[in-house]
Amino acid sequence: MTDSSGTSPSVGQTEWASRQVAAPLRSFLRTEAASAGVLVTAILAALVWSNVSIDSYESVWRTSFSIRLGSHGITRDLQTWINSGLMTFFFLVIGLEARRELDLGELRDRKRFILPLAGGLLGMLVPVAIYLVVNRGTAGADGWGTAMSTDTALALGFLALLGPGVSDRVRVFLLTMFVVDDLVALVVIATAYSGPISWGPVALAVVVFVILVAALRLGVDRPMVYLLMGVIIWAALLDSGIDPVVAGLAIGLTGSAYSPSRSTLEQATGLFRSFREQPTAELAQSASVGLRATLSPNARLQHVYHPWSSFVIVPLFALANAGFAISSGFISDAVTSPVTLGIVAGYVVGKPVAIFGTSWLITRISGGRIRPPIGWMAVAGSGTIAGTGFTVSLLIAALAFNGPELAEAKFGVMVAVLLSVGLTAIIFRSTSMLSPERRARALLGRTEELVDLALAVDLDRDHVRGADAARVTLLEYGDFECPYCGIAESAARAELASDKDLTFVWRHLPLTDVHPQAQLAAEASEAAGAQGAFWPMHDLLLTRQERLSVKDLLGYADELGLDRDRFHQDLSTHAHAARVACDVESADLSGVSGTPTFFINGRRHYGAYDVVSLTAAIKTARDRGLAEQRASR
Repeated sequence: MTDSSGTSPSVGQTEWASRQVAAPLRSFLRTEAASAGVLVTAILAALVWSNVSIDSYESVWRTSFSIRLGSHGITRDLQTWINSGLMTFFFLVIGLEARRELDLGELRDRKRFILPLAGGLLGMLVPVAIYLVVNRGTAGADGWGTAMSTDTALALGFLALLGPGVSDRVRVFLLTMFVVDDLVALVVIATAYSGPISWGPVALAVVVFVILVAALRLGVDRPMVYLLMGVIIWAALLDSGIDPVVAGLAIGLTGSAYSPSRSTLEQATGLFRSFREQPTAELAQSASVGLRATLSPNARLQHVYHPWSSFVIVPLFALANAGFAISSGFISDAVTSPVTLGIVAGYVVGKPVAIFGTSWLITRISGGRIRPPIGWMAVAGSGTIAGTGFTVSLLIAALAFNGPELAEAKFGVMVAVLLSVGLTAIIFRSTSMLSPERRARALLGRTEELVDLALAVDLDRDHVRGADAARVTLLEYGDFECPYCGIAESAARAELASDKDLTFVWRHLPLTDVHPQAQLAAEASEAAGAQGAFWPMHDLLLTRQERLSVKDLLGYADELGLDRDRFHQDLSTHAHAARVACDVESADLSGVSGTPTFFINGRRHYGAYDVVSLTAAIKTARDRGLAEQRASR
């Protein structure tokens, strides 16, 4: 296929991942795992800097910075610009990820939202209650909001490092709770930790937000218009006394996510072809707009802002907020401070108790109809890693405390992170001591899988190789002229050769707008199949993708010892075009618009299609099958 991003086929990414189209959860989590290291480095740098010279550290972040337009302007110190300005983009990314899961991910089944919603809410209320009990009757009670919110980037990053065998379901479950967590935390910031509210600017922000939503629904595609409206909403909330980071999450939730249809991709190809034939500025702009329009607003915004949020904004926030002076006297005071103890107890005890207890209670009350999408050990690990607070905790701490209490709050947050990560490591590492079946059940549970494949595999109709009764079925929609399919094929064959409990299925999706010989090649494979040689022709075509003319195809028929006259007649009359069209129709029903696209046991596989990635995805599917097999006994 033609990759509009310019990515080389050797990269080994499906078109969904390379173009950030459908639901790139794996890509998102890989970024979070990498950014966790950057964030930890920033935290350590802040601690070193503040303990070398606390005066230098504080003076830098208290430096004033102004933006003025005539007589109007905004003046804030650098720390406030980061906390209330740049962090808006962090919450924008959180909102985008939540909307993507609601539109395309696990949460498109709304019933699956109930449990993480309840877990997210109680996972905040219980830690707050513990904090208030510890700080009852003290001045520190006003900082109750410091003990409630999980840091999404840090928690998911540590989870990727601590539980490399953990399925994406665990991460989706956590991500859903974290979005609820962040949303409630922002409401708390806006109501409990903001100054006197001026309702005139709030009304302006609401009106502009309504206009923004209406423009999105009408299909207005003017990025600068949305940027201007976002700035107006942010500035209005800042002027109102409400922390303006609320604007980021609200705008992110408006960014709808969808898979591009094959027709829109073909239209974009036509626009590019017109530009190729007549390279003018007007056609260049038309092609650019057409290509951009194939991607959802969610995908486009994530592509722009997620790397900046993960690798620049959040680490910069950590550098500006995590520093405090540490001494033996300070530690002695902090370990007995109600503020520190309340934060640590809230996160390390309250979070896991609330999340595990809520999941268990809802499962019992519903009679198992609503249950966690993961196993109980994974629920426990989700509860402990949720005790990793940082970003929102420090935001609220900076609003609620100053002086020694602020330092004690930061210390409590750091201790809670260390303890939570340690407990999570113990839980997930302990599962390695279980048998494969028990480990699969402990991590994956027995919730029914959502199926993305619209037309189930039919062993009597589909082209199948490998074990017929295998527990894992790997299905590929492919195009014989697509270079990416050629690369993916080697990985699929390697996996098939090493895994005797695997079924491989091929379905046609010739991308005729970019591969003019793909349709005839697909029909040639079916003509060979009519003579019992589909797979030999399939393998031959994918190794000779640049030679797919009629003459070449006839030569391949001779090479395979087929009846040349019958083969030629089938090609000339397009005898097997209807068979190829059926596969194309099934691809459309499943939302497939590019090649190669893989499905593993009916679930779409996003991300890389190299041997390592496919093997990992197949292993997860097999573990899932083991868990279901054990549950049915």
